[in-house]
Amino acid sequence: MTGFWRRLFALTRKELRQLLRDRSALALGIALPAILILIFGYGISMDIDDARVAVVLEDASPIVADRLSGLRLSRYFTLREVHSMVEARRLIDAHEVDAILRVPGDFSAALGAGQGRLQLIVHGADAATARVIQGYVGGALAQAARRDADARGGDAGATAPFGTVELRPRMWFNAANTSTWYLVPGLIVLIMTLVGAFLTSLVVAREWERGTLEALFVTPVRPTEILLAKMIPYFGVGMIGFSMCLLASRFLFHVPMQGSLLLLALCSVLYLFVALGVGLLISSVTKNQFIAGQLAVLTSFLPALMLSGFLFDLNNVPPLVRAVGQALPATHFLELIKTLMLAGNVWPIVLEDCALLVGYAVLVLAGARAATRKRLA
Repeated sequence: MTGFWRRLFALTRKELRQLLRDRSALALGIALPAILILIFGYGISMDIDDARVAVVLEDASPIVADRLSGLRLSRYFTLREVHSMVEARRLIDAHEVDAILRVPGDFSAALGAGQGRLQLIVHGADAATARVIQGYVGGALAQAARRDADARGGDAGATAPFGTVELRPRMWFNAANTSTWYLVPGLIVLIMTLVGAFLTSLVVAREWERGTLEALFVTPVRPTEILLAKMIPYFGVGMIGFSMCLLASRFLFHVPMQGSLLLLALCSVLYLFVALGVGLLISSVTKNQFIAGQLAVLTSFLPALMLSGFLFDLNNVPPLVRAVGQALPATHFLELIKTLMLAGNVWPIVLEDCALLVGYAVLVLAGARAATRKRLA
């Protein structure tokens, strides 16, 4: 064991010095995560804060103004009154507005009979934005209708179609109702995948290309010691990226931490072992930096971005795509992070996903060890 630790220490020191001299690797491992944190935290949002709505008022009665007050006072809308549907159509065709709200001339009379209807036309080029605008407009109009019902004493005939039912929604696990709380946990997955899989996919292949790995074959070092020495520096870089994300989520974006911070760190260590193992396995098999980098992006980073549930719910995709997504380690790590940060220590989910990550780590690290042998062919 004394010889093992001495050789491991010497190899790790060599790899650390090489990492510190490689500015491109440091930029990818530390500078790029910082840039991604700022982009995803401040530059990317699935929320709509200023929906532009053209209002065609064919009925300008006071009751119409009261029903539209929820839209006028909302920070989510910028209303633009127009005089005709022709003008509104021109605006939405030019994408100067995101939606058209048409108030027909008989709205007041129809509302008195309990059948008041408005027409909402939404620009559908972005389906997700269109659905959000529909929900916002519907919610604002429903709130005005409930307020009108309260003013009339809750009479069922006067409050149709809402009756006397009062809805009080509450957003669990995302009290701020912001997409930042949804994006930041996924950003941790992407950064740890990038550092763990992409950077380590180059280390063994670089040694093969430079011929320096052949010099190690005549030394007493063993393949296990080589792999461990190459993992340790990048493990440190990965944990630096994880720490940066965690600090940014807490102090920049105010994402809550409902579960155990220690448990979150242990789960992140497990996933980092998986990512490092994938990178080393690719690097040992390909022995070429360019091919290794391409494979790492195609097999780890892009699937983590597209198929882990980071961008969209896997329940809404075809069964085959869902099966591929569920087979990815990133999917289970993302579920772990969201659960621990937003919901708390939900042990059935935590234990199941941790067990899967342990299995993935053992599998890929064993594969990397089997692919790394002290021989030229």
